[in-house]
Amino acid sequence: MAAFQDDIPLPDVTHLQLDAREELITTLKSLSGIKDLVLDVDLMKPIDRITAGATLLKEHGVDKIYKLDGPKALQGTNQVMFLIRPRVLLVQHIAAQIQQAKKVGHKRNYMIVFVPRKLYSCERILEQEGVYGDVRIAELNLDFIRLDNDVISLELPQFFNNFYLDSDETWCHSAARGLVTLQQLFGGIPNVYGQGKCAKIVSDIADMIFDDPSVGAPNYLQSQIGHVFLIDRDVDLVTPQCSQVAYEGLLDDTFGINSSYVEFGPEVTGTDATMKLILTSSDEVFNDIRDQHLTSVFSFLSGKAKDLQSGYDKRHNMTSVSQMKDFVANDLKGLKQAHKSLTVHIGACEYIMKSKAKGEFEEQMRTEHSLLEGSDTRENIQYIEELINKQCDKFVVLRLLCLLSLTQNGIASQTYRSLKTQFLHSYGFEHLLTFSTLQRLGMLVEQETGQSAAKLGGGIAATLAGKSSNHKLRCKKLNLIPKTPDDINLKRPNDMSYVFSGAYTPLCCRLVEQVLQKEGFTGLEDVTKLLPGPSFYKPKAKSAKSGVSSSKAGSSQVVLVYFLGGCTFSEISALRLLGQTFGKQKGYKFLIATTSIINCNSMIKNVIDFDCPE
Repeated sequence: MAAFQDDIPLPDVTHLQLDAREELITTLKSLSGIKDLVLDVDLMKPIDRITAGATLLKEHGVDKIYKLDGPKALQGTNQVMFLIRPRVLLVQHIAAQIQQAKKVGHKRNYMIVFVPRKLYSCERILEQEGVYGDVRIAELNLDFIRLDNDVISLELPQFFNNFYLDSDETWCHSAARGLVTLQQLFGGIPNVYGQGKCAKIVSDIADMIFDDPSVGAPNYLQSQIGHVFLIDRDVDLVTPQCSQVAYEGLLDDTFGINSSYVEFGPEVTGTDATMKLILTSSDEVFNDIRDQHLTSVFSFLSGKAKDLQSGYDKRHNMTSVSQMKDFVANDLKGLKQAHKSLTVHIGACEYIMKSKAKGEFEEQMRTEHSLLEGSDTRENIQYIEELINKQCDKFVVLRLLCLLSLTQNGIASQTYRSLKTQFLHSYGFEHLLTFSTLQRLGMLVEQETGQSAAKLGGGIAATLAGKSSNHKLRCKKLNLIPKTPDDINLKRPNDMSYVFSGAYTPLCCRLVEQVLQKEGFTGLEDVTKLLPGPSFYKPKAKSAKSGVSSSKAGSSQVVLVYFLGGCTFSEISALRLLGQTFGKQKGYKFLIATTSIINCNSMIKNVIDFDCPE
């Protein structure tokens, strides 16, 4: 079974990669001559995705490539270009390196390139450290990076913490700039739908950018995208806490996928070497299984192996040199590539299945599904306590605690305090800050008693509980939990809930489906009032004759779904299925954009790392 959207034409997002490459080349040329390139660790994979290797960098004067992982000065050429995100800690490291070089009389030309833009706070650090005059400062305005034909990402994993935790709107401009770039490439988007505070900010900033005379209004007559949905991540905090069971999501949960790259170790390759593999639709084997449920992947790979063997066996029936020559010229290379890919994915699949069998994956999944349904609460709490006492993976425990809170509108005060105490005793009291952070995000909340809520005036308690409330009502209004999950066909899915084995449909995907069906938020008021932030619809272009939206014309049926704060591979798989089933009825095709790809563990890890910096 091929990936769901392969046969549907979408805007050619390879233009984004080509433009990013040209921007990078221009930046490299701005520091002429031989130079060393020092990369922010978070940028190494995105830059590699743009350049497709180090050759492009070498061709434009880069001698050696280093990663910026501390203040220790590097030895190399007399010219250094730093390519970094605008983070204060990184700028402090650079300042320390420059100061060390100056102390030993080592004169160098320094250039700091901020991606995607410089911030005043970073320039201020350089001034305070006394090195501002020693550096040239530039910007590399990277917007979306093409991860695949239907997926693009800003690769800004810090977006979620900055906006939803610290109420820092810095990256909203970058998110809006990405939206503007898409419309400059593919024409104006006539219908803009949004859900959430961040969505409204991004939409308004994009409008302000287009109001700038130097930018100008987008061209709606050449529109290749008819609709865009801007959706805040906190509209659905439940989905990222669930274990993924579609193949690509499982790979991300198990090995980690970074800018479409995954690294397999000896446990997969069967050798002492590791293998870095790019996961895109260009890999035919991966393209066939990426969105499949785990239960059907192995049998598919087995059938593929038999087909591959049949392809090799063709050579035994050849009776002439010309047939053999044709086989070598046309078939052999493809068979070898398919064989290599098949071997790797069978190894990865075997490792995943063994790792799930070794642990308590089935029990964990049962608990997750039970929490989503709101049943067996006492047994679920006991299971979480058991994991804590066994000192199992703390990220799994935190996810289940968050899922308990999000699905129960907070955890009863006595239970919350007991679970918190047990966790701190088991994993360390430094996680007091973790609990505080998750509470601020509305992900792990203690239900306030009537007396406590009265003392707080209902303000803080209501706000925190409100971010995680109404799970049951949302599920009922949007039919997120199938009445008979056992009837969901996991091998030939026709319902988006298959990405969680029929237990839950990602809320954002269902919201997109409902708005498209109703052609707006009208009729969904009882749903949107249960979601955080405002709902809005901005019709941007009108037909000159009829005065109605031109969204029904031709390529305007392409729908861009833009997740602000990250999205999971499960949501991407669900939207691909929606494009296959719903697309046949209405003609819609889906392009997915996000600030970053997240999974059930990385979201919690990023939160902890954010409040425990190096």
